[in-house]
Parts: sequence; C-alpha cells; structure tokens
Amino acid sequence: MNTKIIKIDPVHIDQEEIEAAGKILINGGLVAFPTETVYGLGGDARNAEASKKIYEAKGRPSDNPLIVHISSVDRMTEIVKEVPPQAYLLAEKFWPGPMTLILHKNDRIPYETTGGMDTVAIRLPSDPIARALIDASSGFIAAPSANTSGRPSPTRAEHVIEDLNGRIDEIIDGGAVGIGLESTIIDLTEEVPTILRPGYVTLEMLQEVLDEVRVDPGLIAADSKRKPKAPGMKYRHYAPKAELLLVEGDNTKVVDEINRLCELAVREGKSVGILATEETKGCYPKGEVLCIGSRKDEDSIGRHLFGILREFDRMQVDVIYSESFSDARFGQAIMNRLLKAAGHHVLEV
Repeated sequence: MNTKIIKIDPVHIDQEEIEAAGKILINGGLVAFPTETVYGLGGDARNAEASKKIYEAKGRPSDNPLIVHISSVDRMTEIVKEVPPQAYLLAEKFWPGPMTLILHKNDRIPYETTGGMDTVAIRLPSDPIARALIDASSGFIAAPSANTSGRPSPTRAEHVIEDLNGRIDEIIDGGAVGIGLESTIIDLTEEVPTILRPGYVTLEMLQEVLDEVRVDPGLIAADSKRKPKAPGMKYRHYAPKAELLLVEGDNTKVVDEINRLCELAVREGKSVGILATEETKGCYPKGEVLCIGSRKDEDSIGRHLFGILREFDRMQVDVIYSESFSDARFGQAIMNRLLKAAGHHVLEV
C-alpha cells in the first residue's frame, strides 16, 4: 500500500485536505492523525471491517478495545445505551481533553470496535486537527495509538511513518503532540467509578468532581496474580528493542547504582543507554545519556518519554537503565508506562 503523508498546520487547518482524509475514513480506510496525547490510527468506529483493518495494521490483539473519538459531548448518546450523570460531570470538567469514559454500548458500535465487549470507550480530544477530522468523517473515529503493537506510542509523525508506512492509507503530520501519554481511562459501568489506565487526568483531579473514585486494584499490582481489568493493560506496551531496567530509590543511590550497572555492562562489551533528568544528566560518565526533562516540570517528562525510548532504538543500545519518577503528580502515569516498557523489571536500592 502506498501511504500518503500530508502536513497540516493545526493553527491554519487546510479544510480541503481534512475533507479528503475524512472521505478515506468514510470509505473504510485508515488515517493516522495527531491528538493532544499521542498520534491515533483512525478508522470509522461503526464499520466493523475498518476496525479489523486497524487491528491488522497494528498487529494488535483483537480483544483490546479501540477508543471511539467524538467531537461533541452530545454524540455520546448516539452510541451508548445510557449516559449517566457522572459522565456529564466529568465531560464538563475534562472534555475536550485527555480523558476516556467507558459506558455500555448500543448496537451502533460493532463488537469488532470494542474487542468483543458490551462497553465502549469514548473520548473527546482537544487537538484541532483531530476535531476537524472527526467532523469530516462519520463523526465516530475508532483510534488506538498509531504504532505497531507493543512499541512506544508515537508523539511525532515520524514515529508513525517508522511503524506504519505502507500499512495504512494516510498519515497527517500535525507536529509534535502536547502531552505525550495516552488518556486516563475511567470505567463508569461499575458501582464506583474506576481508573483503568492512569494519565494526565489524575485520581485527585477526578475526586474533585465525583464523590468517590478508585483505581483498579489490578492496575496497581499489575505484576501480581491480580490482573488489570482493562484488556490493554495486560499486554506489554511501549517497549524499546533493548532490555530496560528501572532503578528505584533515593536519587543519590539510584545514580550510584546506575553507574555501577553501566560499568559492568561496558566491561561486558555492551552499549548502554541511560534515561536521566536535567538534574542528573551530568552524573553519568559512561553510556549514552538522554535527558527526559526536569523533575520540576513533570509535564516535560511525560511529553518526551516515548520519543526517548525510540531514540535509544536508533542508537541501537543493548541495555537501558532508567531513573524512576513515582514522586511526581503525573508520576503514576509515567511509571505505569515505564513499568510496562520494562516488563516490570525493577531494581530497588
């Protein structure tokens, strides 16, 4: 397949190009596009064959549901059995934005889109290109991250090209994304609203709107016998090609341990990547050191994470040692991604 690659300025959107991309989706094709979180791989959410194409292009397990993107709150009523009051409260506070709601679907959304489940995940993105594309299409775009399944999620069009060029109809290059981590997923089909995937919208932020919100116990202990409820959380994600080890503990001890591990690896003839911060990047005399951002600006850490994991791939390092980020407000979401990228390989010092 010959993949068309176009650039669209999010400030001055080329409506003609958007309309053409919308027609691709209406006709059952696939278009990758930017959102404020990561790039999405879009297909018509009401077209079972289009959803099958998404799974095939990504190599994604078919029981891992796709998120349906809409451009206005009232479109929810068209694809779910009932919209609970909690959904409207959360939508008023966090939409458009990086939050996904899980509700009971109706027959307008096929099981191919929901991974065989009776629920549907819905999000209203804030990215202007994404909103324009949704309006130019059927109004319902099913879109997981636009990467090969298991790889770091794409935060730039180059990442999408690297993974999906030749597999899909079109890639819209709208520049770098703003957040860099996927949306927070909240299940509203339970008695108590439950976070199934952490993201930019945190537990504390949700608790300011709803009386009670909990975190899926399987998400907190995803490496134990208790598995996460969200199907996507049970698969390894975001993984670089090299082995990744997270080192947790006091910052000084973490730096010392990474330097020790780096020295041993270099002696064994391995090339080493180190994921550091602005505060520590000068503390590592050996290895390929990449700075993810400052601990004083946790949003920058989330924005750069996936890009840095892909950069280590380009460097062809044999092993990666990473500092941990569990103390930050955004830290739960960042650590969730790092833990999955590392296959839960953690060293505590």
